[in-house]
Amino acid sequence: MTGVLRERTVLPPEDPADMARFARGLAAVTAPTRARLVGPDGTEIEIPDDLYGILRDVVGALSQGMAISIAPHNTMLTTQEAADLLNISRPTLVRLLTDGDISYTMRGRHRRVMLRDVLAYQERMRTERREALDRMASEGEEAGLYESTATPRSTR
Repeated sequence: MTGVLRERTVLPPEDPADMARFARGLAAVTAPTRARLVGPDGTEIEIPDDLYGILRDVVGALSQGMAISIAPHNTMLTTQEAADLLNISRPTLVRLLTDGDISYTMRGRHRRVMLRDVLAYQERMRTERREALDRMASEGEEAGLYESTATPRSTR
């Protein structure tokens, strides 16, 4: 496999019945001793556990009608690549870097960010948002705000 990796999006099949059947089969496997990929000529290769998990996730998403994007990423990102990954502007990312929220290195005059650091920051932010929303919901419940909006009053 010496081909060039390229970004692409895989759309779900028009008739997801086969994919759904395949996904149910993969989900039924609880603990494979070692998954294997069998080629058209009968050759077999063992699939590492991490890759097997990824394949299960991809098949599960496709069977539910979702598209999958495949994009090769370097482990060292430019500030623009990191900003695109986080879906923020490059100046906002630079502020996060200079504030110390995400570590970086300098290559000449250019900042470079490790992919794992960007992904760790992304997960930290998701966790913080989830915890803040949970706190807000429980505070609203304690204050009785859910009962006060159960029957909205007429505005006209």
